[in-house]
Amino acid sequence: MDYKTLLGQILDKAAAAEGCAEAIETPSDAALGDYAFPCFRLAKTMRMAPPKIAQELAQKIEQPAFIAKIEAVGPYINFFLDKAVFAENTLSTALEAGENYGRSDMGAGKTVVMDYSSINIAKPFHIGHLSTTALGNSLYRIYSFLGFTPVGINHLGDWGTQFGKLITAYKLWGEDACVDEGGIDYMMSLYVRFHEEAEKNPALDDEARAWFKKIEDGDEEALAIFQRFKDMTLREIGKLYDLLDVHFDSYAGESFYNDKMQPVIDELREKNLLVESEGAQVVELTEYDLPPCLILKRDGTTLYATRDLAAAFYRKNTYNFYKSLYIVAYQQNLHFKQLFAVIDKMGYSWAQDMEHVNFGMVSLADGSMSTRKGHVVKLKDVLEQAIAKTRALIEEKSPDLADKDSVANDIGVGAVVFSALSNGRIKDIVFDWDRVLNFDGETGPYVQYTHARCRSLLRKAGNGYDYACADYTALDNDDALAVLRQIESFPDAIVRAMTKNEPYLVTRHIVHLAQYMNKFYYDHRVIDDDREKTAARLMLAEVTANTIKTGLYLLGIKAPDRM
Repeated sequence: MDYKTLLGQILDKAAAAEGCAEAIETPSDAALGDYAFPCFRLAKTMRMAPPKIAQELAQKIEQPAFIAKIEAVGPYINFFLDKAVFAENTLSTALEAGENYGRSDMGAGKTVVMDYSSINIAKPFHIGHLSTTALGNSLYRIYSFLGFTPVGINHLGDWGTQFGKLITAYKLWGEDACVDEGGIDYMMSLYVRFHEEAEKNPALDDEARAWFKKIEDGDEEALAIFQRFKDMTLREIGKLYDLLDVHFDSYAGESFYNDKMQPVIDELREKNLLVESEGAQVVELTEYDLPPCLILKRDGTTLYATRDLAAAFYRKNTYNFYKSLYIVAYQQNLHFKQLFAVIDKMGYSWAQDMEHVNFGMVSLADGSMSTRKGHVVKLKDVLEQAIAKTRALIEEKSPDLADKDSVANDIGVGAVVFSALSNGRIKDIVFDWDRVLNFDGETGPYVQYTHARCRSLLRKAGNGYDYACADYTALDNDDALAVLRQIESFPDAIVRAMTKNEPYLVTRHIVHLAQYMNKFYYDHRVIDDDREKTAARLMLAEVTANTIKTGLYLLGIKAPDRM
């Protein structure tokens, strides 16, 4: 039940005004009520001082059933919920919806394109890819949950001179058996060796450029080697995506747009937007307070910006998106500002529908990661260690647990994903093994355990309790009320997460819900001889479990029933 809207309607009627709901606040001090309305906004139309308005309206308002008390304090009207009615309304609404609680059709008919993860061919899936992958997967689920049609795109890094370098290294030092057995790790070792050798022999760079030119020109041998590396990468990375439960609707990467750039370049020329600058072709963006956007190098070759322009037009024409999100680190802030500005300057208003969902960088304690130097932490290693640690803990604390491997996977992977979504996305992260593998405190395993504890309570109680006969006065205490408020506001948290493209808002919400539920569990007996009151407490446990499960799902994390 949307109490703010209902109270706003009551206030509008009493004050002969409109939009009162927008001003209703939630006091930080519970002694001041559950909701408060500041009367300052009515002073001009009612021609009275706000304290007097508050006194008059408090007496005039028709008190609804869900409100226990209305009082005027200074310029505020404070509303106190009837705790039992609030509990009944909140729990019955959420219980009926089940794991769909918070779902809506607000985005019906609107397509949201999301560009995330964007792995590089023949390079390892490292910890630096976790943020974009976890954020993109979560936003995909959140938008879908709210009725939008999401389109997840893995914009593969499958173009550029680096592939000429890789082919050069393969031709000079590679062995087919090692490629088949070593996969990406072996490709990575060849790539690192190329850079080491090129420092001593710069002619290798010329050879690499020549091999990439062969790829561009459609040389049969070059394309065959390139395709082999690409297929191998997608097979290996696909296993990680399956483990993470991440899926995409398109793997159209940079190479896909190789034949789609020329029409965009031609249009820029036709509109007199391309100008020469030191032999290169750029779009001036002075009016946007941005440096020029480089479209073509001196030798006529294209760049990321050229391919991203082609991709933007392809996505608009193919999906007719309502929004187009680029979930990419903030290092690319300037690139995306220029990209959007060029499209706007071309006269396309849908440039305003494109958004760079940026996030902080991931570095190692001893410096930034570098695939050229082989200085990375592979995500596969992180996930495997998290799963192994979970498996050991299960053997120690729950040796009789069924399906230990599946539960260990859910908890271990969940811990890693939760760590990536546990703070606002713009925050820089220094990767720390101990932090990621620490399951204590405000972590994924803590929230998962709270869900499992609620399920355990319900199993212990059995099926002999009738929620229709629940006595909600059993929940008329501060601990239960904290849980109820968190449940009641869960749908709003999902909408805010979508509006701000910030899954962290869901993460924090279910962490607090777990904390409040655990306090209620420790301080109050749930199952006792009073069956009606027990039914109300069990109802609270079931709805809490459902809400946590939904929240975890929206983050891309499983919720085991037993731990």
